[in-house]
Amino acid sequence: MPATSFPSSVPADAAMLLVLLPAVGPSPQGRAATLAALAALQRELGAAIRVLTVDELSHLSVVRSFYATDLPCFVLVQQGVELLRQSGLPEGEGIVPLLLGKLGRSGVAVA
Repeated sequence: MPATSFPSSVPADAAMLLVLLPAVGPSPQGRAATLAALAALQRELGAAIRVLTVDELSHLSVVRSFYATDLPCFVLVQQGVELLRQSGLPEGEGIVPLLLGKLGRSGVAVA
């Protein structure tokens, strides 16, 4: 699956959650469920953080550039700065507050 594209109206300093997916993964039904869960997460995050999927098979150089050893994993970045990295998929009740908590009011990472 290709990386999800986003409209040009997304600000250049917008935070992005890159979800790095393995080339070989769950069944097509499992893949569809993962994509549906990520779409639901995007709705919860709104415009604060853009969720992008990056498939290892289609975008190997991007996945390698993050030195991701365990896939799936996700990386929250803003203005080229990595704010958070975790193995697995971004899921669970606490994920939205965790992700939003990494952003400051002005878009700068919170310590």
